Amino acid sequence: MDCGNCANTIRTALERLPGVSDIRISVTKETLSLGLDEMLTSATVIESRIAALGYVPSRLDAAQPGGGAGIVGTAPVAWWRQAKGRLALVSGGLVVLAYLVGLVAPGWHAPLFIVASLVAAVPIARRALASARAGAPFTIEMLMTIAVVGALFIGAAEEASIVVFLFCVGEVLESVAADKARAGIRALADLVPQTALLEVEGQITEVPAATLRIGQSVLVRPGDRIPADGTVLVGLSSVDEASITGESMPRPKEPGAEVFAGTINHEAALTVRVGRAAQDTMIARIVALVEEAQDAKAPTERFIDRFSRLYMPFIVGLSVLVAVAPPLLAGGEWSPWIYRGLALLLIGCPCALVISVPAAIAASLAAGARRGLLIKGGAVMENLAAIQAVAFDKTGTLTLGKPAVTDVVALVGEASAVLALAAAIERRSSHPLAAAIVTRADGDGLPAREALDVAAVPGKGMAGTIADRAVFVGAPRHAAGWAPLDDEILARISGLEGEGKTVVVVVDGAQAIGLIALRDAPRPDAAAAVAALKAMGIQPVMLTGDNRLAAEAIGQALGLEVKAQMLPSDKAEAIQAMAAARRTAMVGDGINDAPALASAQVGIAMGSGTGVALEAADAALLHDRVGDVPALIGLARATMANIRQNIAIALGLKALFLVTTVIGATGLWVAILADTGGTVLVTLNALRLLGYFRGGRHAAPPSVAETDLRLHATG
Repeated sequence: MDCGNCANTIRTALERLPGVSDIRISVTKETLSLGLDEMLTSATVIESRIAALGYVPSRLDAAQPGGGAGIVGTAPVAWWRQAKGRLALVSGGLVVLAYLVGLVAPGWHAPLFIVASLVAAVPIARRALASARAGAPFTIEMLMTIAVVGALFIGAAEEASIVVFLFCVGEVLESVAADKARAGIRALADLVPQTALLEVEGQITEVPAATLRIGQSVLVRPGDRIPADGTVLVGLSSVDEASITGESMPRPKEPGAEVFAGTINHEAALTVRVGRAAQDTMIARIVALVEEAQDAKAPTERFIDRFSRLYMPFIVGLSVLVAVAPPLLAGGEWSPWIYRGLALLLIGCPCALVISVPAAIAASLAAGARRGLLIKGGAVMENLAAIQAVAFDKTGTLTLGKPAVTDVVALVGEASAVLALAAAIERRSSHPLAAAIVTRADGDGLPAREALDVAAVPGKGMAGTIADRAVFVGAPRHAAGWAPLDDEILARISGLEGEGKTVVVVVDGAQAIGLIALRDAPRPDAAAAVAALKAMGIQPVMLTGDNRLAAEAIGQALGLEVKAQMLPSDKAEAIQAMAAARRTAMVGDGINDAPALASAQVGIAMGSGTGVALEAADAALLHDRVGDVPALIGLARATMANIRQNIAIALGLKALFLVTTVIGATGLWVAILADTGGTVLVTLNALRLLGYFRGGRHAAPPSVAETDLRLHATG
């Protein structure tokens, strides 16, 4: 199953059978469950009905791993090995062959176009008939079938072959997109290690992580991923929880602290007591949230399919009526009225309509791709155009995603000396804070100093010897054990932390000589992007797992509402509440953002984010510019305006020539000219979107309040 339409077709086919109830279909997992009274309908009848619709059913055993719930979608198969892919390749090859034969032997190309049309149209017609028997006669497959038959009947075999080939290509692309979405969900579960080091009475045994039980103890070495949600029993270390909370800096962990499966232990070994079974971990819940959100999201129905519910029955019925009613009821001649009926069918052929919407979508997708804006299809484009609110993740989305030094406060001597001393110690550490301090020192051109006996103090900081003096760089609460911190120093620390900054103390000997403050800085264009969204009538808000002080400092600088200290489930719930009141987009970059991205009407991923975020999202910003969010929505609005123009052109021409055909003023050749002319007009109009960003006319506005990223020192 590739889309919601697949699920609707299956549901319609099964709900009419006696004894069938409680039908539940998951497009994401490609599963169907239902209640069945086998006294009325057997299970083989269910399977036969599904197979008749073109799907291959196989039963799942709930007792087997993965059989009852979770990620069970079919293993991905290369598109050219799928039936849809082979059909598109064969159809396209026949079209190319027909053109080549036409160059050598013009009289033989027409039969090849007919063959190309029939080869691709027969499977489509079978699906259309199966859907019709199931109670859904006017599907897009039926639309294409009537279009091809009508075109062949009046001799337009070339047009029929190309239209049906393009339809096959669209089916292949839809299937590929569905497979990629499922692969992204599977990647979530891969965050949890497959094995764990189980500790029993001092003995360490490697066991499958899925077999861990609540209450057992596991050893987590430095650099390992934690295999289960639980509580630290023994050890002091810091843990990278970016996959869960989005927090850019590792968090210190001590006995009693909670840890999550899939997060990474940094400096020292930890002994963790398992607190949740494998199916109940935070990562497992994230997987479930993404699956549920994708299954619950109402897919945007294709415009042509919606319109065909009224348009196609009307056109087909009118064509038949024009062909047979006058001869039967008024004694008219059969030949001219059949001729008019055929012309009417050609005028009503949806070729211009079929091309008008995808032409505009294709042009806008190309324009966006050149700017680094990737959009997953026309349905996403339509949803983007209607967006009324945008929720941003903080870390890595509105901010650069890594800490940077913002303040160097010299308590003794010069600020440059404080920074150089700290950098000498921190060069031996891989901690993000250490890297930021070293980067700042190198950027200021400070000479590197030699440090000896440098070692990590697990969960506290770094220590070493410089010029025979003991030097410590670490958190304020641990620095007090190395040097006294008077009230004035504590006040300065409190002030910096009140601005949402992380503070480290530099101790030389037995004296605190300086403070270094760090914070994840906003992206340079973030403030301008927020202002641009407000100017478009869109409400921006920030959702983050970071601490409240840091979040509010960023929110105040950018001018948007803030909701902080949120777990992935909290973000998803907040997005669902927003989406219930207004059309909402979510912008994020991390695995922890995946449920929220899937819950929003449109999920937008930053290009530097995780693969899971990119797959869960509907669109991606490859250049990591926050300003591309208003640009993306602006492009979508322009695209939908263009589509409305194309529809008006196509239907306007059809309405005009429907009248002239019925009264006999125009014949088949004019009908062909009108249909072709309409196609050319809507295509040319759609191509205007290729120049949407040209010349910077619709580029994101320059930053009106860029965050000053030049870091300062105070003494």
